[in-house]
Amino acid sequence: MAGFWAPGVRLFHLILLVLFSICGTARADEVTVFAAASLKTALDEVAAGWEAATGHHVRAAYAGSSGLARQIAQGAPADLFISANTAWMDWLEVEGAIDPGSRRALLGNRLVLVGPAGAPPLDLAALPTKLGSGRLAMALVDAVPAGIYGRAALEHLGLWPDLRAQVVETDNVRAALALVAIGAAQMGIVYGTDARAEPRVAVRAAFDPQSHPPILYPAALMPGASAVAAAFLTYLSEPEAGAVFTRHGFAVIP
Repeated sequence: MAGFWAPGVRLFHLILLVLFSICGTARADEVTVFAAASLKTALDEVAAGWEAATGHHVRAAYAGSSGLARQIAQGAPADLFISANTAWMDWLEVEGAIDPGSRRALLGNRLVLVGPAGAPPLDLAALPTKLGSGRLAMALVDAVPAGIYGRAALEHLGLWPDLRAQVVETDNVRAALALVAIGAAQMGIVYGTDARAEPRVAVRAAFDPQSHPPILYPAALMPGASAVAAAFLTYLSEPEAGAVFTRHGFAVIP
């Protein structure tokens, strides 16, 4: 009798081991990160380094911070959120959708005006004249952080009334960058890190940091996030990750 059942028992045990292995990996070894689109180039590199060192996996979803925050509030299965401004993180904290004890400021950035590669620098005061009848690409000016910062900067300079009719709004800052890169918009307002990531554009001017709210990237875990997700958040503030972010043009916040 024992000889008859032994192969079935061994097969049953093998199936259980495989199932436990699959379930354990899904629960503990994968971190789902919702991150501002402007982080993509640098964060992909940071995540690859962490994956190589730990064997864990990072699954990153990039979009405008506003859209990501709304998805998280509606129950999207994120472990970690990195926003391109504090307002959307504040909103999620009020909604009870983040672990406030895990929240930290990670990075800073700068705001620039870009044009096609090879375009010369210009004085921002001359932007309406230089743009002519062309289009100015910006992320959504009432919702997406890069668009909010850009509109604030143009208002500070007194240029918004002259330019608002020529603004082409996009869902996120990388989409605005792409419009300039392919020639669909003559200029765009993006982050300095975006300009560095796209060889088809050139920085034509930099906005004074005093002309808009501080550009900060807060990060926080979702309630109940795994220890692996917490470890990845910690890694984002460590020297190895900081070196990558700095090389891509971000300011690392101690």
